[in-house]
Amino acid sequence: MSQYPALRLRRSRASAWSRRLHAETVLTPADLIWPVFVTEGEDEEPIAALPGVSRWSLKGIVERAREARDLGIPCLALFPNTPHALRTEDGREAVNPDNLMCRAIRAIKNAVPEVGVLTDVALDPYTSHGHDGIVDAAGYVLNDETSAVLTEQALVQAQAGADIVAPSDMMDGRVGQIRGALEANGHVNVQIMAYAAKYASAFYGPFRDAVGSRGLLKGDKKTYQMDPANAEEALREVALDLAEGADSVMVKPGLPYLDIVARVKNAFEVPVFAYQVSGEYAMIEAAAAVGAGDREALVLETLMAFKRAGCSGVLTYHAPLAARLLGA
Repeated sequence: MSQYPALRLRRSRASAWSRRLHAETVLTPADLIWPVFVTEGEDEEPIAALPGVSRWSLKGIVERAREARDLGIPCLALFPNTPHALRTEDGREAVNPDNLMCRAIRAIKNAVPEVGVLTDVALDPYTSHGHDGIVDAAGYVLNDETSAVLTEQALVQAQAGADIVAPSDMMDGRVGQIRGALEANGHVNVQIMAYAAKYASAFYGPFRDAVGSRGLLKGDKKTYQMDPANAEEALREVALDLAEGADSVMVKPGLPYLDIVARVKNAFEVPVFAYQVSGEYAMIEAAAAVGAGDREALVLETLMAFKRAGCSGVLTYHAPLAARLLGA
């Protein structure tokens, strides 16, 4: 008689078809949101800190939307590189209904209306000081004054055709104010994806290059973004944003905070997204470039980890690559 037990867990792993059949987590292109950067002008601008990622003109952004549609990626997340001449202390370009972001929204929705558009609601791409809000004389970001501007910003984005507005600033109370303004102005179907647990992370550096805010920031963002040491606080933040009318919530960064993703999903059973941020992307690209890992395998394994932790979807610069691999 065999000395082994009747159940051999390797039995279901023996063949590729069986591994597919027993997979507990499934990753598809429909789980991806593709962050893209828009710039003025006519040319593509490669971003040195993000190999393979570029800023795109309005024409290029529309081409990326068509590419997303063809790959089965349901949504683009837009981030503007605002010209420095338009950056001010109060970030007033954010509420200009003809700013770069609003023109990009209209261009995509006019050309490829079946692709969703998610917009960043924050002032850091528009301020001369690089903070996500209005600062006082001491450099402290003012919560209520900032929230009022964010609400107006979200409204002009919704009027331009945004499908999802995503406040990424971490001001207290802004989700409720934005929801009230959207409802009052007839934008009842515009979703809010709240950056509910956004940490003051060291992984954001390449993004700041991409939106042109590198070198502008005075101080840090620790008075409004979360302390990486805290998890219970993330649950409180999520609870507040949901109570104020958020349709979904986001955890940012991604891979270093999978425990937060899992805790949020288990606690609230709502759609949870994660942002695989620029530093995470750059680390995978750097590892692949020196032969430390297979790029395609690293991309798919990390994205699967997000889904396994409980994510409904992932914002990732690897979205087009992953979609091609998943569709193969």
